[in-house]
Order: sequence, then structure tokens, then C-alpha cells
Amino acid sequence: MSMNNANSSSSWMTHTDRLAAQWQDAILLIGRVLLGWIFISSGFRKLMDIPAFVATMPRRGLPSFLGYIAPFVEFFGGIALVVGFATRYAALLMLLFLIIATFSSHRYWSYPEAQQANQSSHFWKNVSMMGGTVLLFITGAGRYAVDRMLLRRTV
Repeated sequence: MSMNNANSSSSWMTHTDRLAAQWQDAILLIGRVLLGWIFISSGFRKLMDIPAFVATMPRRGLPSFLGYIAPFVEFFGGIALVVGFATRYAALLMLLFLIIATFSSHRYWSYPEAQQANQSSHFWKNVSMMGGTVLLFITGAGRYAVDRMLLRRTV
């Protein structure tokens, strides 16, 4: 490898690192919106017909009372992520929600073969979303968040 190739690779990575640092807060906002939106839209559908959702709990191996709690957790947890309110707590709550939802609703290995590919996709999508919630727990919401506005008022 020539020295020129090594330098161009290094400068490209330095540029990428600088770009990420300069745009960190905007990128965190975009990430929060993208992650939170799926919870908002899915939770909203469940909120519109809670009795129908509750009826699905036994076949998921979950107690029915969770069907009255989960839609609110999903919807309002998604809103908290999007606006950046109590972001670290919301991220942990949504991680717990995802763990329960993933292992109760998308156990692809227990579905008939014709449904396994679809359920496997949902299972691994949820696992990747778990990664997103872990990252938000570590990074926090960034500058463009209710958390930051509340922090300014208390300082």
C-alpha cells in the first residue's frame, strides 16, 4: 500500500469524525425521531382498540393486564424518545418493552415454516431497535431535546 492511499484513507476518516462531531446533536435528533416513530405509530393503533389488543395477550403467553399497559408505554415512550424527554429512562423503558414484545410475539422458531421468515425479520428488527435504545441510553438526547431545556432551567 502506498503512502498516498494511507493518507487519503486517514483524511477521509478524520473528515467523517469531524462531520459526526459537528452534527452530533442534529443526528441524535434524527435518530430519536426515526426510532420513536415506530413506537408512536404502533402504540397509537393499539390505543385505538385496546380490547382487541388485550385479547391477543394469552396467545402471546402474557397476562391480559399487560394489554392495558403496553399501548400506553409504547405510544408515550415513543413520544418521549422523539421529543427527548427523560430520554435515558424512556430508552430503558422501551428496551424492556422491546425485550418482552420480541420474545412474546416474534419467536420465529415456534411458528409454522411458512411464517418463520416473516417473524424472523420482525425478531431481528426488534433486536436492532434494542441496540438503538441502548445507544440513546448511553448518549442521551443531545442538544435538541426537552431534557436540555429542562437542564437549563434548573442550572
